[in-house]
Amino acid sequence: MKGLAGLLVVVAILGGIFLNLYNKVPTLDEVTKEKWSQVQNQYKRRADLIPNLVSTVQGYAAHEKSVFTEVTEARSKVSQMKIDASTIEDPKKLKEFEEAQRTLGGALGRLMAISENYPQLKADQNFLALQSQLEGTENRIAVARKDYIAAVKEYNLVLRTFPGKLIAQTFHPDAKIKETFEASQSEQKTPEVSFK
Repeated sequence: MKGLAGLLVVVAILGGIFLNLYNKVPTLDEVTKEKWSQVQNQYKRRADLIPNLVSTVQGYAAHEKSVFTEVTEARSKVSQMKIDASTIEDPKKLKEFEEAQRTLGGALGRLMAISENYPQLKADQNFLALQSQLEGTENRIAVARKDYIAAVKEYNLVLRTFPGKLIAQTFHPDAKIKETFEASQSEQKTPEVSFK
């Protein structure tokens, strides 16, 4: 009788371990999707702020039309992209999305540089509030990307290590390694600072 009870305890423990491992793959998959949604949420916040920033700066710098056009076109391209949870499953879509966001970020950088030529703009409360919101959003984007990268790392490790790999191949054959963010060559260069 004691042998049977001991066997049942061992089977229950092994069953619990198996269930934990079995559920880990879909759980981590959902975590990566949630983290990706947060990245998208922060990009959306940035896109929503851009028209207000452009309008404020445009009032002071009417002759800087090329930069405004570039920002507007970049924002339009980003907002036209069809982005959903499947984007993280397709490396090509993910790279296209990131490239569009880089273009928008570069255009915003040039827009903010224009403010250096307009001292009265830098003192305007609306501009200062928008600039602060935009800087905060850029920080939130960085944090959301960091969290997504960490979630992808944990998910990919489960799919590549034992026993998670065995469980995934057997019970979750559709589970695939996820792509993460890569900085472009221009983003890896040291920024030039000039005090001319």
